Amino acid sequence: MGYGRRGLRLTVLGSAEHLAWLVHERGIEPHIPVFDKSERSDGTFSRSAFTYDPAANAYTCPAGKPLRQRQKVYRTPLPLVDADGMMRYHASKRDCDACALKPRRYPNAPARKIPRSIHEGARQMARDICASEEGRTSRRERKKVEMLFAHLKRILRLDRLRLRGPNGARDEFHLAAAAQNLRKLAKLIPVPQPSPA
Repeated sequence: MGYGRRGLRLTVLGSAEHLAWLVHERGIEPHIPVFDKSERSDGTFSRSAFTYDPAANAYTCPAGKPLRQRQKVYRTPLPLVDADGMMRYHASKRDCDACALKPRRYPNAPARKIPRSIHEGARQMARDICASEEGRTSRRERKKVEMLFAHLKRILRLDRLRLRGPNGARDEFHLAAAAQNLRKLAKLIPVPQPSPA
């Protein structure tokens, strides 16, 4: 996440904000891998091991204990969403202290915390699409298109344009695409077999 040269806010492809913009504002199904760093490799439980219950607005840990946004009732309620657009779910310290799974839950803290984006619905939709047959098909088709662009850039040396202006760029891309199509057509023409003498 950052700002471009003109001060426009740039979003990372596959981030929660970008997926929410695609789903809610544009009405587009996101066939994009989700940018997610929640999986752990240190032996502790990842966020995917905790199940979310939308009716109760709480997570449930593998031991069956709830993680809620608020464990206490405050006189002046604190905001449920922080500045990053994340909601934090906390386990009770009393539940974690008595749990046999504590070394796998979060060994270096008194209780486990799980962040959840306010755009988690769009993220889950993108995960479901990527796991479906349509998602696998779109990934396969996308690789074919990306290979053509990689060929243009690396083999045909189109990483820098020689002609200037929109018309020059269009002409140069049309010539490069024609060269690519001729190369494909040459591979489709069968090679004549030599006739026996």
